[in-house]
Amino acid sequence: MALRVGIAGYGLAGRYFHAPLLKGCGFDVVGIQTSNAERKSHALADFPSTKVVATVEELVALGLDLVVVASANVAHAHDAYLAIDAGIPVVVDKPMGRTYEETQAIVDYAKAANVPVTTFFNRRWDSDALTIKKVIASGVLGEIFRLDSRFERFRPDVNNSSWRETMSPADGGGQLIDLQPHLISTSMQWLGTPELVSSSVRSIRGGADDDSVLVIKYSGGAVGYLSASAIVGAPGPRIRLLGSKGALVVNDLDPQEDLLRSGKYPEGGTWTIPSKSKTFIYRGDEVKEIDSEPGNYAHFYLEVAGAIAGKNAWPVSTEDALLVAKIIDQARAQSIHG
Repeated sequence: MALRVGIAGYGLAGRYFHAPLLKGCGFDVVGIQTSNAERKSHALADFPSTKVVATVEELVALGLDLVVVASANVAHAHDAYLAIDAGIPVVVDKPMGRTYEETQAIVDYAKAANVPVTTFFNRRWDSDALTIKKVIASGVLGEIFRLDSRFERFRPDVNNSSWRETMSPADGGGQLIDLQPHLISTSMQWLGTPELVSSSVRSIRGGADDDSVLVIKYSGGAVGYLSASAIVGAPGPRIRLLGSKGALVVNDLDPQEDLLRSGKYPEGGTWTIPSKSKTFIYRGDEVKEIDSEPGNYAHFYLEVAGAIAGKNAWPVSTEDALLVAKIIDQARAQSIHG
């Protein structure tokens, strides 16, 4: 029997990431919470038999096996607590909490109730993330000593209708908390435990913070330069990984977000259309394209289903969620821009 899931929030994260992945992995989306009339119409168009409710209290009363919290960052803790109170396992879209303190509170609340909670670090299943794990393990790059990892784009005007671009950090706005968790959570899988060295966090456009660079030292010995910015007129490569025997370069973003936004989804938990980024190994003037691993965010929810059944661990540990939250807090507090 399919696992019954309810989704709290049906904006970008709920509609274009979680819902199609849950559908592809065989979950039964029986409930969607939104009080927005347009999003209610989207929910019913996407899932005609689902029950659309206005509150999370109504959502958790639907006899669910899983709640996915895909609401705005400011509501994550509130929504997660309601699911935990109902004894329902919870996936919280990243970031789990707006601060380390709030993330720790959610983790502690879930632990006290003996209810599992995890967070959606989906970029760990990007094509580039999976390819880099394989390449590092192979040793072909030699000793890894530097990483440049970026989410950079050029949007010189603030989108005033986006809470991510206008809300204060206290309310969960800004690119530091939106994009840096992906950069940190993927890189720590490749290079070891991260430790913040320095940070630059600022607003260039006058809204929420829109430009951040974190310098990270990893337990494996490498140093990472993680950039998340909305106002880069000349974006750099998505990833450049330097080793003593060569460099790995990925120029393009994993294609899964565009696929999901276009209405496609991984049927049966597997993409039947290409989901690879192009990956190159550089050795000076010698450049060779290598075969990339296919990206697949569905693995996150396949592991969630397995964890609910007691077959495997949850896909993202609370320890990882807390470590990422700690570095985000430190980056804001220690920024050279104050």
